[in-house]
Amino acid sequence: MERNSLIYQTYVQLLREELVPAMGCTEPIAIAYCAAKARSVLGAVPDRVVVEASGNIIKNVKSVVVPNTGGRRGIQSAAAIGILGGDESRGYEVISAVPEQAKEQLSQYLARTPIEVRPACSDRVLDITVIVYDGKHSASVRAVNHHTNIIHIERDGGTLLDRPARGEEASETDRSLLNLAGIFDFAKTAALEDVREVIQRQVEYNTAISEEGLLHGHGANVGRTLLSVYGQNVHIRARAAAAAGSDARMDGCELPVVINSGSGNQGMTASLPVIEYAKELGSSQEELYRALLLSNLITLHQKTGIGRLSAYCGAVSAGAAAGAGIAFLHGADLDTVSQTVVNALAVTSGIICDGAKASCAGKIAAAVDAGILGFEMCRRSFRFLGGDGILRDDPEGTIQNVGRLGRIGMRETDQEIIKMMTEY
Repeated sequence: MERNSLIYQTYVQLLREELVPAMGCTEPIAIAYCAAKARSVLGAVPDRVVVEASGNIIKNVKSVVVPNTGGRRGIQSAAAIGILGGDESRGYEVISAVPEQAKEQLSQYLARTPIEVRPACSDRVLDITVIVYDGKHSASVRAVNHHTNIIHIERDGGTLLDRPARGEEASETDRSLLNLAGIFDFAKTAALEDVREVIQRQVEYNTAISEEGLLHGHGANVGRTLLSVYGQNVHIRARAAAAAGSDARMDGCELPVVINSGSGNQGMTASLPVIEYAKELGSSQEELYRALLLSNLITLHQKTGIGRLSAYCGAVSAGAAAGAGIAFLHGADLDTVSQTVVNALAVTSGIICDGAKASCAGKIAAAVDAGILGFEMCRRSFRFLGGDGILRDDPEGTIQNVGRLGRIGMRETDQEIIKMMTEY
């Protein structure tokens, strides 16, 4: 692929936009980010807070531990820690450096400060408005479509920022240029100096949190269970590495991860199994980086059709992409890489997303297993065929069908999941 071509430059830009560090699950982080920004605009610690959130935000914040809150969960905790100790200039890492004083104040602040949560009056999947009050003064901040995409700011009724929301990805980078053939070509030919920083950071950050999950135990300990029950085969280690990262992250671990498609779980699923296989195969750093380029971009390609949040589990997309990355490490051609994705999606595309929580690690383990199975089938010339269920004759058609399923077909499912979770 020509380095100065539009497709090449688009792929590099997408990687730089999407593979960014985040500390904590990105939905509570988005709440904390908006709350920190609103407090900054208000110029004071508010005495009353209102959070208006779309259903998918509520779903993904309800059960996950918010870092630096002493093990607390939920929208109120995320908003409060953002207000007391957040630094909005750090984006997805807004609560990565909370002062000890803010942590000590959190309990009393939550006890004395009304923090009301309302459903957003919006049909957007990702929509957050935080309104803060200090006596007669008020401020509000709204983010839509993308976790840190602020489109509206007010103070005391006066508008400080108002801009139209772009498409769901909140970026002008053209994702329609993503396709399996282009991604494969890019992974083979990219100048590594253009992507080295983002890929190396992903390797370092995601490996560190995975090791934390395996060494010290977090959440439901899915990663540790896999190793203790099934042993040290690379197939098991790959699943355990990704699951352990999620174990730690869903439990509020205060280590950053490099995300993909707005999700730390997807970023870890797309990368950690590939890293584990590279160790097993003795792959060079260049071979690992190129496999990670492929896995990350295939994840982004699938998620473009589905959307950032839905009733479709994002780990499925990342697990299929990880299988493709593992195939790439083995020297697979484009057909094998593509069919690996199809084989994996044929197995796991029915997994629902019922919010961020400890069981995400188990879903990740299953998705990675499907990705590896998909590749191992291809190695033996076995494949699922077009016309089997939602599969099409061509891999791009299958990806389009899965996008349609996640974005349109599962809308009602998403609403029922949200009702079930909010009724509990």
